[in-house]
Amino acid sequence: MTKLKAGISGTGFIGPVHVECLRRLNIPVKGICGSSSQRAIDSALRLELEKGYSSFQEMLEDPEINVVHICSPNNVHYEQAKAAMLAGKHIVCEKPLAVNSKESAELIQISRETNRIAAVNFNLRFYPMNHEVRSIVQDEAEFGKIFTITGCYFQDWLLKDTDWSWRLDPKINGSLRTVADIASHWIDLVRFITKKDVESVFADFKTFINNRKKPKNSVAAFSNKLLISDEYTEVPIENEDFASIMLRMKDGVFGQVNVSQMCSGRKNRLFYEINGSKKSVAFDQEKCNEIWIGNRDKPNEILMRDPSLVHQEAREIISYPGGHLEGYSDTMKQHFQKIYRYIENGNFNLPKDFASIEDGHYIIKVNEAIEKSAKEGRWIDIES
Repeated sequence: MTKLKAGISGTGFIGPVHVECLRRLNIPVKGICGSSSQRAIDSALRLELEKGYSSFQEMLEDPEINVVHICSPNNVHYEQAKAAMLAGKHIVCEKPLAVNSKESAELIQISRETNRIAAVNFNLRFYPMNHEVRSIVQDEAEFGKIFTITGCYFQDWLLKDTDWSWRLDPKINGSLRTVADIASHWIDLVRFITKKDVESVFADFKTFINNRKKPKNSVAAFSNKLLISDEYTEVPIENEDFASIMLRMKDGVFGQVNVSQMCSGRKNRLFYEINGSKKSVAFDQEKCNEIWIGNRDKPNEILMRDPSLVHQEAREIISYPGGHLEGYSDTMKQHFQKIYRYIENGNFNLPKDFASIEDGHYIIKVNEAIEKSAKEGRWIDIES
């Protein structure tokens, strides 16, 4: 795939990850822009890119750029996605697509009017074993009726009061933090696997650290754990450290998930267990090359990622033989490959086999209902 050329907005943690994954697909990345021209130039040199753009607008004006990857902070996603599509570019946007559903609904309309493809990087769908679980639970003869889905998404990178990220600032991140950052991945994933929409939610939030020490120098995501500094500013915290969320889903499926970035020792543990009338299945992102299959009348099973042992849907996104591990960066490689193949095909009426702008909009609506539920202490329906 060499017809399309990408540009990256965002020089922090995730922008360079996009560059690496695109290069693995032989998709050329021309350049990058950031919060300043100097950061863009420095990143372009470090990543060996042709161009460090002085601004996002300069990148949009480059006729060689066909696809813009939006890896910037949340508060500029909407304006950058809108400007890129109006400039004739396709977009791949990190979640959230926007800070509210009014903005994301407008982006859907612009995507349709401009005939531009817009994807949201819910990459965790693209662990092959999540595709395998999807194949298993969709086979009712094998799995039975889905009863319940339970799980968590736990990290520890904001455990201490000296841990800092722009995600702690509502002006940049939006009013939701842990929910928008990681619960959104969990909810999108179980919706993708089960093909069941969320119909209503009940949520409770807790902020454990009410004041944090913000370093006077900027900090990239996840680099805070290596930071050593005595130069801090005390900052009050307004968004949630922890959320417990109950979900009522289509066809009577019940779900429950806890999310937190203050769980010592949990580096990136997205876990779910799906219980059906005939068997159960579970996935843990920290053991992403296997799934657990629970049986009542015979021994339980561990299924390892192996193209010779899984369904075709999972086999299509496995690049290496069994025993040759694939992980986090491979999810983006597989997701981007689906997106770019779809764009190159040119028939935008075909079903989308990637996380679309509509998926991004839907998760924002769910997040808004979760926030309202936590504030009002009651079940909130998801607006259709």
